[in-house]
Amino acid sequence: MFFASDNAGPAHPSIAEALVHANTGYQMPYGKDTIMDQVRDRLRTIFEAPEAAIYLVATGTAANSLSLATYCQPWQTVFCSPVAHINEDECNSPEFYMGGAKLTLVGDSDKMTPAALRAAMGHDARIAVHSAQPGPLSITQATEKGRIYTCDEIAALSAIAADLGQPTHLDGARFANALVALGCTPAEMTWKAGVDVVSFGGTKNGCVGVEAVIFFDPAKAWEFELRRKRGAHLFSKHRYLSAQMLAYLEGGLWLDLAKRSNARMALLADGLRKIPGTSFLHDPQANIVFANLPRAAHKRLMQAGARYYLTSGDLDGADEDELLTARLVCDWSLPEAEITRFLEIAAG
Repeated sequence: MFFASDNAGPAHPSIAEALVHANTGYQMPYGKDTIMDQVRDRLRTIFEAPEAAIYLVATGTAANSLSLATYCQPWQTVFCSPVAHINEDECNSPEFYMGGAKLTLVGDSDKMTPAALRAAMGHDARIAVHSAQPGPLSITQATEKGRIYTCDEIAALSAIAADLGQPTHLDGARFANALVALGCTPAEMTWKAGVDVVSFGGTKNGCVGVEAVIFFDPAKAWEFELRRKRGAHLFSKHRYLSAQMLAYLEGGLWLDLAKRSNARMALLADGLRKIPGTSFLHDPQANIVFANLPRAAHKRLMQAGARYYLTSGDLDGADEDELLTARLVCDWSLPEAEITRFLEIAAG
C-alpha cells in the first residue's frame, strides 16, 4: 500500500526493455544519437510544433532550473505559486542556475489567479533600479495539490506575463496526468495557451529518469545547450535518456500510464468519500489527493504497512477522532487490490 509518491513506483517494462535494447553497439554521444532524432520528430509531431527545440535531462529540477535560467536575468524575479516545485522542492536550484534571480510568490494557494499575478507583476516598485525586475512566469501543471489549470486559465496568466514582455514556463512534471484529465491536446495546453517553454515530465509517469525541455521558439536553443553543459546536465551516453523517452512516447504509452494513475486515484477517492468524516482539501483532478482522516484510521493504516505522508498533525495524540491530513499519490502500477485493502483498513 504505497501512496507516498509516484516517484516510488517502478519503471514500465517497455521503458526498461528500451534501455536494454539501447545497450548494444555504438551511438554518437551528447545527444547526437539516432534515437534522439526520433524523439525530436515524435515530440514535434505530438506538440504540433515543427520548429521546436527539444532537449533531454535526467531530472525535473534540471529541466525547470535550466529552462528558467535561459529566460531569466540575475536581476529579475520568477513569478510562481507558494507551493510550486521550484519554490518548495528544488533546494534553491532555480536561483542557483539563474545566477541569483529570486522567486516572487503569487497568492496563497497552489493555483495563481490573474488578479493576483497582475498585482505581483505590475507592482509600482518594480520600475525602480532598486527592485528586482519582472521575469518569467512559472506555472505548475498539475499542481502539487493535485489541481489542474484549464487551458483558458493558462492563457489568461500567460497573457499577463506577455503584456510585460515576459515568457511563460510550464512545469509539467505531471504533464500527462493533467492532459488526460482535461481531454485537450499538448498544443492546446502549451504554446496555443501562450507557453514558451515546457518541462515535459517522464520520471513520475513510468520512466527511470528522463524529462524533456521543449522550447517552442528555438531562438533560445543555443543558450540552453550552453547552460546544460555548464550546469553538468549534458549526458555523454545520451542514448539512455533518448531510449526512455522514445519508449515512453511509443504507441501513446505516456497517455495510457497517466490514465491508469488518474483512474486509480478516482477509485481511491470514491472509496474515501464513503468513509464517514472523511473530507478532501480539494476534489482530486489527477493522481494526488489530500484527505482528512481520523487519527485512529491513520494508525491502523500505518501499522498495516501503508506508506504516505501526513501534511498536518502527527500520529501521537490522545484524540483518536482528530482529523489529520494525508497526501496520497497513485502511480500507474498501483494494484487495485491495494486500494481496496487501504479503504477497508481506513474504514475500520
